[in-house]
Amino acid sequence: MTKERIFKDLFSAVVSLDEEKGVRAANELIKEKLDPLEGIEKGLSEGMKVIGEKFDKLEVFLPELLMAADVFNSTMEVLGPEILIRGKKVEKKGTVVIGTVKGDIHEIGKDIVAMLLETAGFAVHNLGKDISVSTFLEQAKQLKADIIAMSSLLTTTMLAQKELIDILKAEKKRDKYTIMIGGAPTSQAWADEIGADGYGKTAKDAVSLALKLVSQKREEERDG
Repeated sequence: MTKERIFKDLFSAVVSLDEEKGVRAANELIKEKLDPLEGIEKGLSEGMKVIGEKFDKLEVFLPELLMAADVFNSTMEVLGPEILIRGKKVEKKGTVVIGTVKGDIHEIGKDIVAMLLETAGFAVHNLGKDISVSTFLEQAKQLKADIIAMSSLLTTTMLAQKELIDILKAEKKRDKYTIMIGGAPTSQAWADEIGADGYGKTAKDAVSLALKLVSQKREEERDG
């Protein structure tokens, strides 16, 4: 089987939600001694991009998105050990600490963003729901995070996003992290008001923004 065919099968396995096809293509990739990183980049990740776009357009819904993630993860279980054997690592674009703020127990949107960030190449640490500002900060410090992403689905919990930024400013550590916010009651205007680096209206927007912000920060660090 040709390289192009195997990569196409990895891609279509995700898009068609076919877990068996994904695992079969992954095993074929290993058999043909192809680069698993290239298979991830040109097959699996491209498939997840398509699913993410379909989700944003309401062409697929949460069950399909989660099924696509299952296909991705099952296939990665085959490719992951091969990457380690070859002494390579998937190049990570940055580390993200993400969670839903204290007093808020909504998780679906946040979990979708976390999953898509991971497939885009970030090391993602999903803290879960009802997370205090102090926990966000402790985990960001411990994990040497590049991005702190905070979700709020209730207007009553939005102020936690501002509180975290205010604490970082007071401690003169604001420039250490890129702060992203999201959730139904939030907006770009709210992000501007509290001094966040950005706001993602959709999961796709959040991923694009994360990639852009991390790239910009690294360029500034190189130039500085």
